[in-house]
Amino acid sequence: MSHYAPRYLTIALLALLVHTGASTAANIPPPPSVPAKSYVLLDAFSGRILAGQADTERVEPASLTKLMSAYVIFDALKSGKLTLEQEVPVSEHAWRAEGSRTFLNVGTRVRVDTLLQGMIVQSGNDATIALAEAVAGSETTFAVMMNDYAQRLGLTGSHWTNSPGLPDKEHFTTAHDIGVLGAALVRDFPEHYKYYSQREFTYNNITQQNRNGLLEKDPTVDGIKTGHTEAAGFCLAASALRNGMRLVSVVMGTDSFKAREDASAALLGYGFNFYETRRLYTAAQPIGVAHVFKVGDPVSVVVKNAVYATVGRGDLVGAKAQLFLNPRLVAPISSNTSVGRLKVTLGDNVIADVPVYPATEVTLGNIFRRMIDTIRLWFH
Repeated sequence: MSHYAPRYLTIALLALLVHTGASTAANIPPPPSVPAKSYVLLDAFSGRILAGQADTERVEPASLTKLMSAYVIFDALKSGKLTLEQEVPVSEHAWRAEGSRTFLNVGTRVRVDTLLQGMIVQSGNDATIALAEAVAGSETTFAVMMNDYAQRLGLTGSHWTNSPGLPDKEHFTTAHDIGVLGAALVRDFPEHYKYYSQREFTYNNITQQNRNGLLEKDPTVDGIKTGHTEAAGFCLAASALRNGMRLVSVVMGTDSFKAREDASAALLGYGFNFYETRRLYTAAQPIGVAHVFKVGDPVSVVVKNAVYATVGRGDLVGAKAQLFLNPRLVAPISSNTSVGRLKVTLGDNVIADVPVYPATEVTLGNIFRRMIDTIRLWFH
């Protein structure tokens, strides 16, 4: 027996999907062949994977590690644990960092916004470690936080042992995880994502260029991060926004700067040419009502976040939505408690599947309603 009661919402959905184009999904060609050890292409809004090769295989992340570090640091800024104007000390551990550097001076204090630019634009390992120590007290503790945040984001193929991406046999990720992480940075911290499109940064009278060459070649590309070590090869996580559609591509293990940029450009071009992403519902949009025991009136049900679907160009005609409500909903219910799911299908394919919530806190009705529904629940 089903645990959900379906409520059909096809009319409400199709009102948002008026489209006269003919479906071209059957004519979508395979993705381009790119010379990378692994890669993934996904839509940042819907989360749909459009192409991938060995994208769940473990690889060395090199400086793409700094995307995970940035996520933790941005969240510290959001919570008020750090501020952009705050000055943090540069330890000897940070100062001695190997590899790419911002050229910080040991014993000095540097503003957080300066260190962020050093980490993101210059890929400075010293700046990254200084920020990690500011957030967690030590880089070891920060690595524990990185793994905790990765778990929350569903990055099941990753494990982090340091903040800048120095080689370690226990330090690894996957192309898929980096793609999901890149999309999460755009979604959760748009106020800080701007740093990823910055072309250059000067500190200590030393100017360094952003190593993401696609920023110069394609005006729709606005991030995200490069990485390179001898073992990892040349890696690039790139993101572009065209006509309201944002894609994230990740290529790992190419053999040159040019190869990683060409591969990324080919994947992004493929996604934008053959797919489209549409917003089906806005955040907090009411999509139906639920009967809740011990409450007098029906309860409005909403989606908390905007709902997107990515399909072949011209293929959204015929999409259907159903609201599946949990059985025996009984007040009180928190507005943060899921009461069912919204599923959108196109033919036999589910193109969106998200939880739904009460629009507000559901409180108990009057004593007579509670008494009547208590009796009704005995027979339900």
